Amino acid sequence: MASIPLRIGDHSYDVLIGPGVRTSLAEVVRRLGAKRAVVVSARPEEWVPDTGVETLLLPARDGEQDKTLTTVEKLCGEFVRFGLTRSDVVVSCGGGTTTDVVGLAAALYHRGVAVVHLPTSLLAQVDAGVGGKTAVNLPAGKNLVGAYWQPSAVLCDTDYLSTLPRRELLNGYGEIARCHFIGAADLRGLPLPDQIAASVSLKARIVEADERDTGIRHILNYGHTLGHALEKASDFALRHGEAVAIGTVYAGRLAGALGRIDEARVAEHQDIVEYYGLPAALPEETAPAALMRLMRHDKKAISGLAFVLDGPTGAELVDDVPHEVVARVLDRMPRAPLADLVDLVDTTDMARS
Repeated sequence: MASIPLRIGDHSYDVLIGPGVRTSLAEVVRRLGAKRAVVVSARPEEWVPDTGVETLLLPARDGEQDKTLTTVEKLCGEFVRFGLTRSDVVVSCGGGTTTDVVGLAAALYHRGVAVVHLPTSLLAQVDAGVGGKTAVNLPAGKNLVGAYWQPSAVLCDTDYLSTLPRRELLNGYGEIARCHFIGAADLRGLPLPDQIAASVSLKARIVEADERDTGIRHILNYGHTLGHALEKASDFALRHGEAVAIGTVYAGRLAGALGRIDEARVAEHQDIVEYYGLPAALPEETAPAALMRLMRHDKKAISGLAFVLDGPTGAELVDDVPHEVVARVLDRMPRAPLADLVDLVDTTDMARS
């Protein structure tokens, strides 16, 4: 088992990674002093560990369809009916959608109640479940309404990953691949638990330095500006990690076009993404004009278009990237039918992981 500390004043906690760590939940709840718990789970009841206190179990669904303010309101209504107080605890058990929605509900209910995350997907274990960002979508774009609310603990039980279909496992590799360009060592060839621990450790150190996204934390959004636009433009037929992988390839090409990195580093972006078996081309069905429009709504953009890009001193947020350069690089990206990109992910050999 790995234990990775995340220290932010009185919001400090540990991220436990390994088989069976979900059984630590009752001890975490006891330490918090909670008398009641609400567990919101997108997994079967038998995968939900005992909390050790009176518990309400609520079903959830992973997937963007439930990542809405309506879902948050419904959860808060259930908290009221159960009699949850500020001294109690909310527990999420599911993928990134579940950790985001439950985290936001916990942040808003009574202006903040303790939350513990049990991320059950690879993507949630390496990224969404750690760091305290919570958000839901609006029709205009992804993650436009949210709050910072650090969990009291994160239990990344790797036993959960054995239940994932191949595509969902690969979805998490989109976030691991982008770590290569924001300060991680080369994670290729490492055992999966080591890749998770390295990704979480990198994120923990960045969040400790910048909890509220005012500086260095922006680099965690590497590949996400185009990635979020692709998710929305494809009506979420592309999953988050798949879209981020394409966005990572694009970020490399954009950095090259701006003279920030050389051609070898540009090519490295595609090499890394393809190593993990992820798509590296734009779906033919997505119009560049629609992607440009969606990228203007990105939450990092203050004026113009903003991207996290590689450069001489590493990744950094670059504001006001010229529209004509963004459009030109977009037009030059390789393209493939969406069905082929999804099929690529569905049939990729996972032996290398």
